[in-house]
Amino acid sequence: MPRRPRVVLPDVPLHLIQRGNNRQACFFADDDYRFYLEWLETYARDVGCALHAYVLMTNHVHLLLTSSTTGGAGAMMKRLGQRYVQYVNRTYRRSGTLWEGRFRSCLTQEEPYVLGCYRYIELNPVRAGMVEHPGEYRWSSNQANAQGEVCSTLRPHDCYRALGADQNERQAAYRELFRYQLDPGLVDEIREATNGNYVLGSSRFQDQVAKALGRRVARGRSGRPAKQRNSATDDLFGVDR
Repeated sequence: MPRRPRVVLPDVPLHLIQRGNNRQACFFADDDYRFYLEWLETYARDVGCALHAYVLMTNHVHLLLTSSTTGGAGAMMKRLGQRYVQYVNRTYRRSGTLWEGRFRSCLTQEEPYVLGCYRYIELNPVRAGMVEHPGEYRWSSNQANAQGEVCSTLRPHDCYRALGADQNERQAAYRELFRYQLDPGLVDEIREATNGNYVLGSSRFQDQVAKALGRRVARGRSGRPAKQRNSATDDLFGVDR
């Protein structure tokens, strides 16, 4: 059976996850994390992807990004994955695959889901029991987004920028979001959408994406187009703001 095409659109945020093969480790030392982030920054810039949030776990990676083109995220992950596998195989004298397969992803409605994805990603080490607070984990965007550490890899999303008039206000407002647990229902939504290559957002947003792409984009839905509008794609940027 052919693989279902990815649900991607230019200039719409994408949450993605890539796991180690059989959930085995893909990072073994500090240099591994550093090189991965260095190459991530290079390839994201080369293909026109803006990275908003990330976490590098021992055996998987979460990224939240926006690509200026439909194929940007795929091109970035292909180049990054190949470069990193070559490095790992050479460094640790191994051979064969490192990644589980192609990455999993979900197209993400801006509000309220983008900031939910920010938190979901940066809370991964907390859920895994590795740290008590996301700011304690070194290989995450939380140290930049919440604590002001300089990170040239990141490009804040407009939803993050709207948190305050300047960077200090944004960081304070962002830290405030972590005083509360992420709603379990939202966690389930993010996981289901990402693992299934679906759309993360309201039913109206899903209908508009389905209409723009001409196919089903949500589990258990017929994918029947929404009411006619002048431009299905343009509507994606003004839904439920």
